[in-house]
Amino acid sequence: MGTTELGSSAPWLESKRRSRERRVQAGRRLRRLRGRRSVAAVAIASLTLAAGGAVASEGGSGQRSAAKVVRAAGSSVAALQGALGIPADGIYGPQTRRAVRRFQRANGLLVDGIAGPQTLAALGLAGSAAAPALERIAACESDGNPTAVSANRRYFGKYQFSRATWRSVGGSGNPADASEAEQDRRAAILYERRGSAPWPNCA
Repeated sequence: MGTTELGSSAPWLESKRRSRERRVQAGRRLRRLRGRRSVAAVAIASLTLAAGGAVASEGGSGQRSAAKVVRAAGSSVAALQGALGIPADGIYGPQTRRAVRRFQRANGLLVDGIAGPQTLAALGLAGSAAAPALERIAACESDGNPTAVSANRRYFGKYQFSRATWRSVGGSGNPADASEAEQDRRAAILYERRGSAPWPNCA
């Protein structure tokens, strides 16, 4: 059995070599870890920028689409803004969308922030697609007379609302006592919800 001399430097040198090797390997692991983190950070940043661009693009596209809906219904964004009581800059931006949503919510319409034919009709904008149909219905029901009352006193106003139907679209009191503009708005709301079904004899 051999013995190692206490004065020999061989064990010390071997220990030093192993220690240096461990430090080199640890440094490599650290560099690999940092590299992975950098790649992940770059990937996350790229995805965030891409998502931001997509949202911005969607916002711009959404505004253009909403404006096209208004024009297709025979009105303009500026006229819509004027009817909503907000500054009329002709741009269908976030302020206009919020105002449309508020109006739709307050009037029992579908709340989507887009002023389609029914929303425009409820606002009393003449170019709306529902306006001609409502005009025909009013002429048939009451000769267009906002104060008309049926012979059996069950139907009232320009569109011959029953009191229950009038209340269902946000009206109060006697429909025949409401202004013609309010009757037009309530009729447009009803038309959006049910089409011409509430007026089977005049559709």
